[in-house]
Amino acid sequence: MRVATDIGGTFTDLVYVDNDGKMGVAKSHTTPPNFEQGVMDVINVSGINPKLLDTFIHGTTVIINALTERKGVKTGLITTKGFRDVLEIARGNRPDLFNVRYEKPTVFVPRYLRQEVEERLNYKGEVLEPLNKDQVREIVQYFQKEEVEAIAVSYIHAYSNPSHEQETIALIKELWPEVAVTASHEVTKEWREYERTSTTVLNSYVKPIASSYVNRLESELAALGTESNKYIMQSNGGTTTFDQSKETPINMLESGPVAGIYGSAILGKMLGEQNIIAFDIGGTTAKCSLIDKGEVKVSTEYSIERTDKTAGYPVKVPVVDIVEIGNGGGSIAWIDGGGSLRVGPKSAGALPGPVAYGKGGEEPTTTDANLVVGRLSPKNFDNDVDMEKVRAAIQEKIAEPFNTTVEEAALGIIRIANSNMLNALKLISVRKGYDPREFALVAFGGGGSMHAPALAKELGVRKVIVPVGASVFSAFGMLMTDLRHDFIQTFIRRVDGINLAELNEKLTKQEVEAVEQFNNEGIAESDVVLTRFADLRYVGQEHTVKVPVPAGDITEESLQLVIDKFHETHEQLYTFKLEEAPTEIVNIHLTAFGTVNKPELAKLDRIGGTAEDALKEVRPVLYEDMGWIDTNVFDRNLLSADVTIQGPAVVEEQSNSTILYPDQTLTVDIYGNLIINTGV
Repeated sequence: MRVATDIGGTFTDLVYVDNDGKMGVAKSHTTPPNFEQGVMDVINVSGINPKLLDTFIHGTTVIINALTERKGVKTGLITTKGFRDVLEIARGNRPDLFNVRYEKPTVFVPRYLRQEVEERLNYKGEVLEPLNKDQVREIVQYFQKEEVEAIAVSYIHAYSNPSHEQETIALIKELWPEVAVTASHEVTKEWREYERTSTTVLNSYVKPIASSYVNRLESELAALGTESNKYIMQSNGGTTTFDQSKETPINMLESGPVAGIYGSAILGKMLGEQNIIAFDIGGTTAKCSLIDKGEVKVSTEYSIERTDKTAGYPVKVPVVDIVEIGNGGGSIAWIDGGGSLRVGPKSAGALPGPVAYGKGGEEPTTTDANLVVGRLSPKNFDNDVDMEKVRAAIQEKIAEPFNTTVEEAALGIIRIANSNMLNALKLISVRKGYDPREFALVAFGGGGSMHAPALAKELGVRKVIVPVGASVFSAFGMLMTDLRHDFIQTFIRRVDGINLAELNEKLTKQEVEAVEQFNNEGIAESDVVLTRFADLRYVGQEHTVKVPVPAGDITEESLQLVIDKFHETHEQLYTFKLEEAPTEIVNIHLTAFGTVNKPELAKLDRIGGTAEDALKEVRPVLYEDMGWIDTNVFDRNLLSADVTIQGPAVVEEQSNSTILYPDQTLTVDIYGNLIINTGV
């Protein structure tokens, strides 16, 4: 069987699919700081035989947590003479120009640990000044004295010629083999000095943390007796081997969340929906991404901790385009200094968790609010829920300050959470020129199906899809992924008069490198799929537009097709094109997939029947603007294919509740997915 595990802020999820397409799921609590224990726990809870594992795929929040919580290691930076302060100088751009609250990001490497070396290349990669190896030796001795645990090396124009960085790395490993070291060309061969240096530093900062974690996980899996192929989910929507993940852990930055986005695209293809908004509500955050015509959007223009106060820290590696906000089931409701109700971004997390978990939590959360209004049932928790304590927390912290009832306070918490999530959904749709009415919303995560029907009504989305195993859908997405590596090389050339032989040589070199890397990972060349792109712009522009490049040698004719596609895409994105203006290539980008066998989902055995066969109970549920309504509650596990349910209704499973409003209908498809007509 194939097994995928995904570590979230509150729960660790597991999905397995056997050779017959039968799927099983399990959840257990996340166990910080020893996250690997949560993986062992969920394998144990699932009841699977670890010795039957053929493939194990893992998604983790260890890297993003280490960065945001500043729990990496003491890191030193070696850079070209004169560029010591590139991290400090950063960019002049700000989130908004007249923001008087702007704060410059605090660098990860203090100035005394940023050291310069005499060396210099030009933008073509030609050596202007050779590397001063004596200075490298002195810096290594200095870093040893300062007890540095990781070193980042980032030289000017190393993206064009990495020879000086390679010499430096070789010398460091000779002098100090124990230290973790990263060179910029190992993580990105794309230009932009600040972004490239930032990415290199962040990779070094978490490299020992990642190695330690992956080694512990590998050891625990070995102790279970599993000899499976082991992969880790990357931010680009593909997987990589455990060994490669320890070298470039920065590629695991959004390891867990992007799997659900990719899974949504696969599910959309199965159901004939090419336009998808993927919407994931977990215990700590809500995440969303837009899939246009089946294409998951990937970008290297990513930053962590970007807010309205700070530009954050750029990470120039391929990351699925995703918007994430601090609103989830464990998000804490609180009142700010101005007397307004807020929900998130602070979360109760896994420990102590919401008040309902009975682990010492005292702050009211979105989960607690959904319990009070009847949308969640205490019977579905894996602990005895003290409803008096849940109500008392909302009463004391929210209801009394606003002089209202506990029920109205709980509904207020849900409304604020929905408003925050709606803003995130607008950021990836309306604000980018897409009409939400042309998209279906795939809702997953522990809270996705509870909030999505209300949000879809607000947004104008006509169809909501709640997949099988929605609460662990990100783990399902991992089961459907291939190995993936992106090879991006800055190659600045005017299109007019371009040397086609040189261009084809660069493209071929990337393809050879990709096949070699997959060969080292045990993937045959026949299973490697290559897709080429180019980043183009009009001469004089700052940023680029990515367009596909056909396979084979590029000719004058095929190059013209690329240019035509660039004009067309530029007009689509920015409403204009300049067909007479000169254009230039900035980057060539090869996406390489190592394809693996994927499970085929089994269809439901149960076909026909009626909704009444799955009726559990009738209980009052509080709806916005409609008050308390006696609502039918159905057991999802007993619903047959083709059954239709009219709202208001609640469809429950152990780790999910789907809320249906009075004017909405729900149909179960042949795979067991819930298809909701929102009544818009």
